[in-house]
Amino acid sequence: MAVTIRPNPFTMVLFDADDIGRIVGEVAALVGVDRDMVVEVDEKTPLGRTFVTSLDPVTISVESGAFEDARRPRHHSETAVKDVVGRLLFRVKDRLDPAFGTPPDDAELSLPAQVAWDAYCVGRCARLGLPVQEQRRRYHFRNRHGFTDVADAMFERLWNGDGLTWAEIEAACSATEAARLAS
Repeated sequence: MAVTIRPNPFTMVLFDADDIGRIVGEVAALVGVDRDMVVEVDEKTPLGRTFVTSLDPVTISVESGAFEDARRPRHHSETAVKDVVGRLLFRVKDRLDPAFGTPPDDAELSLPAQVAWDAYCVGRCARLGLPVQEQRRRYHFRNRHGFTDVADAMFERLWNGDGLTWAEIEAACSATEAARLAS
């Protein structure tokens, strides 16, 4: 498996492409994605959007703020890289599994579906020992799915889930939407 980081070298942020490549390789091995990868970093923006844009080769596009160390502006954070890459590589792994189903492209995902899938992906990252912020993810889930008992139950199901399908993620979104409309 080859990992390519673009740009290399960075000119606007003080990221180390070799270190990011090392981190991506380690996370890929943990998640179980053994494919060539390209990580494209838009260093012109401090925002933090992230997308999987291709499966062959696996291509991850990130805005530099997604990898940035909050305590050292313009430097990358190993924890941030692991968090972003772990979550996105679980999306890749899901997309490559025919049993998972066929979710829309990342750019086409509704915000509730994206947040629900993230809860499922990040929960698996936590079980691998990758750094995660469960309470942040729980709060983000509640903001998109409602502050209800149903939303809390769906978060737990996704966070602790294994072997879920896209249909089950969509069903979780439908359940939380129904609970929000009923309240």
